[in-house]
Amino acid sequence: MKAVGFKTSLPVTAAESFVDFETATPSPKGKDLLVKIKAIAVNPVDYKIRQNAAKDTTLAEPKIIGWDACGVVEAIGEEVSLFKVGDEVYYAGDITRPGCNAEYQLIDERIVGKKPKSISYEAAAAMPLTSLTAWEILFDRIRISQEKDKNKTILILAGAGGVGSIAIQLAKKIAGLKVIATASRPESINWCKKMGADVVVNHKNLVEEVKNAGFEYVDFILDFVDVNNYWDAMADLIKPQGHIASITGSATPVALNKLKTKSASFSWEFMYTRSSFQTEDMIEQHHILNKVSDLLDEGVVQHTLTETLNGLSAANVKKAHAQLESGTTIGKLAIKY
Repeated sequence: MKAVGFKTSLPVTAAESFVDFETATPSPKGKDLLVKIKAIAVNPVDYKIRQNAAKDTTLAEPKIIGWDACGVVEAIGEEVSLFKVGDEVYYAGDITRPGCNAEYQLIDERIVGKKPKSISYEAAAAMPLTSLTAWEILFDRIRISQEKDKNKTILILAGAGGVGSIAIQLAKKIAGLKVIATASRPESINWCKKMGADVVVNHKNLVEEVKNAGFEYVDFILDFVDVNNYWDAMADLIKPQGHIASITGSATPVALNKLKTKSASFSWEFMYTRSSFQTEDMIEQHHILNKVSDLLDEGVVQHTLTETLNGLSAANVKKAHAQLESGTTIGKLAIKY
């Protein structure tokens, strides 16, 4: 099969940052599906892994990355019970296994969902990683309940990004929250409003902007940009007994003591936890993806694809990584095979 990978971690502008190559098509066993990929999408995790996975070394074989895909089940392992050959599926993958920048991929059925019928392969490929992350951070980490939390306030940092775009929709349409999102450019402000944000504020003067919008405190805060850079602002804005959650990670300790007097909570969200540790509830991602698929088909949630490149190639994967690294991407970027 054709694939795109890298042997060493290089800047995206370097000639060998990605290479086209051929490798054996894998065979499914156990709970694995072999998926013939129709489209993939890119995420910040892709370029972070490219930058760090093969630092100061050269791998014997190119590493295949990529964790958002949509395609058709080509073959199944002997323990598969959720899907059959010919099913259209979408998924965000498993960070411990080869990625989707290839013609075929093996994927555990427990983290795969049915493709939404109403949208294209490339639009579907743009949805799994961001949808799982947004769903888990809202409903598994903070444990927001529509019954007890309806009409409470949530502040979403980086509302126009991939995860922010879905989090706004789920927070508004499913949880019934009042949504405040951050954005600074006219096009990103308009995008947040299109996704359903009630209020959009500038992240550059966050505390002042939120308070000027009429909110002394907010019940929940989602950080999708930089936990330490915004930590003081989040600690200031979180309501006593509120909850902050982040996906961004931190090279230095987070000053949790700043939440003590408010008895506020903090959670990390990492979408790959369930697949990386083969948790007992790993199949939850299958259920979440199916719920999101239904929400897309019912028109409750809209897809967030904003740009599509055509053809699996090192050149297109490079172009996609360069776009994400620019920090100006609104919504999601996909590559259609």
